[in-house]
Amino acid sequence: MTKPLIGIGSDINVTAGKRDRAFAYTTYVDSIRRAGAVAVVIPPQPENARELVESLDGILLAGGDDCDPAVYGEEKHPSVEPMDARRQEGDLILARTARERGIPTLGICLGVQVMNVAAGGTLIQDIDSQMETEIEHVSEPEDRARHDVLIEDDTRLASILGGTVEINVNSSHHQAINRIGEGLRVTAHAPDGIVEGLEDPRHPFYVGVQWHPEDMPREESASKIFRAFVEAARKYAESRHAASTEMSPAAAAQSE
Repeated sequence: MTKPLIGIGSDINVTAGKRDRAFAYTTYVDSIRRAGAVAVVIPPQPENARELVESLDGILLAGGDDCDPAVYGEEKHPSVEPMDARRQEGDLILARTARERGIPTLGICLGVQVMNVAAGGTLIQDIDSQMETEIEHVSEPEDRARHDVLIEDDTRLASILGGTVEINVNSSHHQAINRIGEGLRVTAHAPDGIVEGLEDPRHPFYVGVQWHPEDMPREESASKIFRAFVEAARKYAESRHAASTEMSPAAAAQSE
C-alpha cells in the first residue's frame, strides 16, 4: 500500500544580509515518518496553495511565531511577534482549503491558532498580561514547562486518546484561543480554562492541539495523535484513488 503524502507548512527565516530560508523542524518530519507517512515541506506560496493541496493526502500546520492580530481585527499587543506575512497568508489558505475539501489536517501550537483565525476566531494575544493563571504556559522550546490538559468527552480527540480524560503535555505558547471560530469545537482545556484543543466535528479529521506532540516522541498520547492523523490521510488517499480510477478512460471502457 502506498504511504500517504503529508505536507508540512514551512516557516521562513529572515536574516539581514542573507537569503530568506524556508524550513520545517525535523521533529515534525520524524513524527509523520514514524506514523507511516511520507512528509514533504511546503514553502509559503499563497498563490499556489489551492493547487498544492490537490497532490496531498494530509496537511500539518506547524508551530511558529504569532498571528498578526490585524487579521482578526485587533491592535497588536506589544508582546506580539508576527510570523512572516508570506507564511501567514499561506497557512491561512491551507487551513481554509483543507477544511473546505475535507483534507485531513493537524494543527500544532500556532497551527491550531491559525485554524481558529481562519474560521473567524480570535486569540488572547498575551496570556501573562491578559489572564490570571498559575500555570506556566510560556516556556522556551529547549526546556518546555508541563501541565495537565483535560479532554472533552465525545470528541474526536477523546476517541484518538482512547477515552482518556486527562493527559500531561508540554507547553510553549504565550498566546491562546479566545473566541472560537465558526463551526469549531473545543476539545481540551487546561485547568485554568485556557483552550488546548479544537476540531471541526463535521470534518473527517480537522484537529488542532496547543501543545507540541512532535516533541513528545516517547509518549503514547503523542504517538496516538500522529497515528490517527496518518490513518485519516491514508483513508483520504484511498478515496481519492478510488474516485480517480472510476473516472479513468480504462475504467470507463471496462464498464461498457
